[in-house]
Amino acid sequence: MDFDFAPVFHGWRALAHGALVTVEVSVGAIALGCLVGLVIGLGRLDPRRRVVYALCSAYLTVVRGTPLLVQLFIWFFGLPVIGIQLPAFFCGIVGIGMYSGAYVSEIVRGAIQSIDRGQMEAARSLGMPYRMAMRSIVIPQAVIRMIPPLGNEFIAVIKNSSLVSLVTIADVMHEGQKIISVSYRSLEVYLAIAVVYFALTNLTGFALRFAERRLAVGGLVQ
Repeated sequence: MDFDFAPVFHGWRALAHGALVTVEVSVGAIALGCLVGLVIGLGRLDPRRRVVYALCSAYLTVVRGTPLLVQLFIWFFGLPVIGIQLPAFFCGIVGIGMYSGAYVSEIVRGAIQSIDRGQMEAARSLGMPYRMAMRSIVIPQAVIRMIPPLGNEFIAVIKNSSLVSLVTIADVMHEGQKIISVSYRSLEVYLAIAVVYFALTNLTGFALRFAERRLAVGGLVQ
């Protein structure tokens, strides 16, 4: 079998633009996912706050129990049925971000609960309010423990971003499909797309490992 990467080389500008869009969608979704995950994770810390705990648990159950692609289609194709028309780019970020937030919330909750309860008790015994103790004592320690699992989630977001091509966002997958439609060289184009995602995920992993090493040098990671 002969390989012909000429269409890939001719379309490198389109693929580069698509890669940039993929980065933009991924960064936006990661930021939203972290925000949503923090809120939901904190809401699930205390079962005694029944209403908040029930709402956060319901969100977690629904989002994790349905496919990401279906959620993206609801945002982009479903909402216009009830008169809500949102830009495709916005739907991609919100859809993936809300989905990621469900998984980030469990990372947040697990990391906070892994901190020795004596830390909070000591802070409260010194007269520190609960919110201040959480913000100044517990959460900074928990953030360090979140880094490895958050790294895995960030990489998952980058790979999941390939689905936004199905809601007309011109990411690298969408641009690759356009090249295939005129060149019929699907294998070569998909290999090039795979290289782009491989580079993005590995750069992300490298950045997170670098951050982890810096924290270890600073004595923050045991």
